[in-house]
Amino acid sequence: MEWLHILWVVLGIGLMLLLNIRWNVNAMLALLLAALFIGFLEGFPPLDVLATIQSGFGSTLGSLAIIVVFGAVIGKLMVESGAAHQIAKTLLDKFGIRFVKIAMVIAGTVFGLAMFYEVAFIILAPLIISVAVEAKMPFLKIAIPAVAATTTAHSLFPPQPGPVALVDAYGADTGMVYILGLIVAIPTVAITGWVLPKFLGNLDRPIPKLMQAENPVREDEMPSFAVSLFVPLIPAFIMIGATIANVWLTEGSTAYQWVNFLGSSPVAVTIAMLAAFYFFGIRPKRGVEWTMNGFASAVKDIAMVVMIIGAGGALKQIIIDTGIGDYIGSLMTASSISPYIMAWLITVLIRLATGQGVVSAMTAAGIIAAALMDPATGELAGVNPALLVMATAAGSNTLTHVNDASFWLFKGYFDLSVKDTLKTWGLLQLCNSLVGLAMVMLLSLFIG
Repeated sequence: MEWLHILWVVLGIGLMLLLNIRWNVNAMLALLLAALFIGFLEGFPPLDVLATIQSGFGSTLGSLAIIVVFGAVIGKLMVESGAAHQIAKTLLDKFGIRFVKIAMVIAGTVFGLAMFYEVAFIILAPLIISVAVEAKMPFLKIAIPAVAATTTAHSLFPPQPGPVALVDAYGADTGMVYILGLIVAIPTVAITGWVLPKFLGNLDRPIPKLMQAENPVREDEMPSFAVSLFVPLIPAFIMIGATIANVWLTEGSTAYQWVNFLGSSPVAVTIAMLAAFYFFGIRPKRGVEWTMNGFASAVKDIAMVVMIIGAGGALKQIIIDTGIGDYIGSLMTASSISPYIMAWLITVLIRLATGQGVVSAMTAAGIIAAALMDPATGELAGVNPALLVMATAAGSNTLTHVNDASFWLFKGYFDLSVKDTLKTWGLLQLCNSLVGLAMVMLLSLFIG
């Protein structure tokens, strides 16, 4: 009766969507009710359900709350100081309206390669809005290609944790992963960013309140382009620097401890926020009061998003504890389909079930590696390991919904309904994933 795990999860997610879309129940409450519903249907003891919800809520916010809140503060100060407007204006001046999407795709790719996804998105979001306002075009027309580039870069390329783990699991060559990743990524972002929006109808939405300057700044009061770009890139510089330094550092040494402390996402974002205080508030003599008002305003605006992300983590943990991922994997490994399609499909199903990109990729990698490993050689038989990395990564970058923190970030920052978030975020992720798989299958005709 293991198929009941899938049925209970589907019913729970359906309940959440019904409560939120049909009856306008707050998303946080709807997520928690869905978590309780699934837990009780699974037959978990009541105290275990409570403990799982608390664990999922706390662990999700433990890793994301500082990043999301402090990232929102950076974004708010960039908007209020005119820094976001300065970057947008300079990009438009250099690239022109005709190529502004390409400029934002480049920015999204750099952020996706350099930072953890949540950090990249939070810093990219105010730039998207400012560029859209300056270019007088719907912000979602810029958001879709820019976010597609960020998610693609984050899911396909080392040094991000998912791709690094997949390279290790499959014994793939990192250089070949980069080469094939570029071949997969370019058409993926092009189709998702330029073709998909043509099928999404009217994308014109009001500018999100979080991204609106309360007191517009004169052009001569804005920070320079260099300073405006430097501050949000501080986390990237720090984290890349830590990654490079680790090549020479001995694990466990004092230097290693300090470098990786400073290079962690929460600390890197905190340093960037302190820099934003100075460059956007203190140095221009706006004062501490202006800076703290911006801090308080950002925290207030983002508070509900944070709580919804926590509730999504509670639902995610309940779903993971049902064992649905292992059940899906056992079903798929019994089939005779292409190993690339099998890797993609197992990852997609686990990602849909758990809402976790890295978790779904690593779970699938363990299943696939065990199924394809040649006992005599200890190597994968009949497949190209780098292509298998691409297929699994494409699966981890697929349609996500209410149990994914990134879904709620996209919804909250761009002030969309759940329905509109599924239509935009959901479809751009699905398109990314399908095009990625198609490219893998095409490449497999020649090299795999």
